[in-house]
Amino acid sequence: MHLHLNWVFPVCTGNRSKTNYQIVTNYSCFSFKFMLLCAFTALSLLPSSCSKDPIRQKIIDPDTTRAANYENGIFIINEGNFNWGNASVTYLDNASNHVFQDVFAKSNSRSLGDVAESMTIVNGLGYLVINNSNRIEVVSLKDFKSVKTIEGLHLPRFLQVIDSNKAYVTNLLNSISIIDLKTNMVTKAIQTNSWTENLVRYNKCVFVTSIGSFNKPSSQRNAQILVIDIGTDAVVDSIQTGKEPIGLVLDKYQKLWALCSGGYDNYEAPALLRINPDLRIVEKEFTFPNLQEVPGRLCINPTGDTIYFLKGGVFQMPVLSQTLPGQALINDDGRLFYGLNIHPVSGYIYVSDAKDYVQNGTAFQYTVHGNLITHYATGRIPGSFCFTRGAIR
Repeated sequence: MHLHLNWVFPVCTGNRSKTNYQIVTNYSCFSFKFMLLCAFTALSLLPSSCSKDPIRQKIIDPDTTRAANYENGIFIINEGNFNWGNASVTYLDNASNHVFQDVFAKSNSRSLGDVAESMTIVNGLGYLVINNSNRIEVVSLKDFKSVKTIEGLHLPRFLQVIDSNKAYVTNLLNSISIIDLKTNMVTKAIQTNSWTENLVRYNKCVFVTSIGSFNKPSSQRNAQILVIDIGTDAVVDSIQTGKEPIGLVLDKYQKLWALCSGGYDNYEAPALLRINPDLRIVEKEFTFPNLQEVPGRLCINPTGDTIYFLKGGVFQMPVLSQTLPGQALINDDGRLFYGLNIHPVSGYIYVSDAKDYVQNGTAFQYTVHGNLITHYATGRIPGSFCFTRGAIR
């Protein structure tokens, strides 16, 4: 029986400078419990897999056509299976309405790598974070050819742009890497002694979710949000949270929202926290009633007044609500919803179906009211979405 193991995903980060809130996505938790159970063994036994005698057939897409450019569309980041090296990128071209599969391999005549985690666009370049390959592929959006491979990372997760010269990259193992965006090289690291995930910039600080030491049970993990001074690149404060703070967004009222899974071992109930980033305190906690229904993929809409997350289906919650939503906006209807993001202009909802983690997936596009618009074929395990500046679908 195949047991899917990923270093989990999410997503692309967008900085809305005019309104000073951000759109940050994070991973779904449907495979997260399994991932942690296998990961301790996987780290010590690499390159072995959690699958028994997996079939690692190289699937070649017969369609060799390419987009004229990759500057106006939507990217779907397909994780691929852990240790199989079959990560890929699907591109939805806004001008032609055509879907292009495996665009990195077609443009570079080599595979993308092992477990594509997220993608961020900076100055006409796409930064593809490849978790289990310990690198970031930097590609030009003109032709999607690789212009640089950034190495020296430690199971990287997500990238946050700090300014025109610098970005932070979270890692599964003990540090946050600092990238020089001029040379596209790792210049130094911020030591955290913990697994770090999502990042949000607020004023002169970056808030980073910190899950705790990777190789410890939830009861011994120090779950918190780290506060980093972007001038000194130093951790200056922290905010205690529930176990496994996996998602982080900033709303229009300058409040942070953190989504906590409760722990891979169901140590405690999952929770959604509203945080005052100025006072650095938790203002309100929403507790989910069922330990087995783990939420994930926290997102926020373009106006910053409504958050979304996965919990089987897609749930929608106004930031001024006093209670958690009781019903899904979009029911899963037997699908395995895995990735989620909200379009930064139209507010349309994009959600992916990972199916059985072995066959190729599907991405769905919905209106803000949850009405289906269309769907697209993707690669294997579509985990996150990234939107170009001009893409309006």
